[in-house]
Amino acid sequence: MVLTLYKLDASPPVRAVYMTLDVLGITDVEMVDVNLFTKDHLKDDYLQMNPQHTIPTLKDDDFVIWDSHAICTYLVNKYADSDALYPKDLKQRAIVDQRLHFDSGILFPALRGNVEPVAFRGAKSYTPENLEKVRSAYNFSEKFLTSEWLAGNEFTLADICCLSSISTLNIILPIDEEVYPNLSAWLKRCEAKDFYKKWNQPGLEQLTQLIKTKCE
Repeated sequence: MVLTLYKLDASPPVRAVYMTLDVLGITDVEMVDVNLFTKDHLKDDYLQMNPQHTIPTLKDDDFVIWDSHAICTYLVNKYADSDALYPKDLKQRAIVDQRLHFDSGILFPALRGNVEPVAFRGAKSYTPENLEKVRSAYNFSEKFLTSEWLAGNEFTLADICCLSSISTLNIILPIDEEVYPNLSAWLKRCEAKDFYKKWNQPGLEQLTQLIKTKCE
């Protein structure tokens, strides 16, 4: 196994892959920094590997895959000892897949819409329109959490991938536990996990500091 992960620690999708690797017990990974601010992702060698020039990108020997959800499901399918994170039961897996698409289609766009103007385009604050998208994402998430975890009674990839996004949205618009009690309790359960403290918190703190600096 020769795994190489092209990454930026502050990136929420990268942090989702970090946490998946940790839960799977995969430690033999070469980590390669990709600095978006110096446009490393637009250099020829990176574009040849990933023409979409996104992070994270994973190489497994001669196989290359990008998009955090594709990476996480690939890692589980190939390396997991069980199907707990990504159930083989079609109905259970469909629910996990729906939550992953929810992250791609709702959570991360709400996050990116707020962070990108501040981090890369000189904005000093978030717009009301973009903050409303965060509230909408919280509303959906709150309704999904009818059980302990996002896809039911068991912890799955749905929790890992959505966690990286929701924990970041929480620094943009803090989750009101009175308005979103289920979501707030879920986030606290996740924050207590060792993989969160080791692999999500440091990058989240980096992004928090970056946004604070850009808004000054």
